[in-house]
Amino acid sequence: MKSLARILSFVLLCVAIVAGTFDSIRSVATSSVDMTSTIAAWKDIYPSSLTMAEGTVTHYIHPDAWGWLVAWLNSLPAFALFLALALLFWMAGYRKPQIRSRFG
Repeated sequence: MKSLARILSFVLLCVAIVAGTFDSIRSVATSSVDMTSTIAAWKDIYPSSLTMAEGTVTHYIHPDAWGWLVAWLNSLPAFALFLALALLFWMAGYRKPQIRSRFG
């Protein structure tokens, strides 16, 4: 399981770097700070899962919970979310370095 967490951490870190690079290039091109929100990236990448998530949240949690979640995801930059998830998976898959003995 730890190796899977480390691999997922690496993939999420790569996605965060790509999203941050995309945002920085677009910010330089427009001469203003322009960051992709998480909900916009989700709509672009996999829109059918967004509608599935909306149905799940409104059915199992509360209909108003989806509005709060969308407002929070709309204010969160995509690179920050992927970076935080990469950190969490890295911490989950962290392996302590082995202590080398003096004689071997």
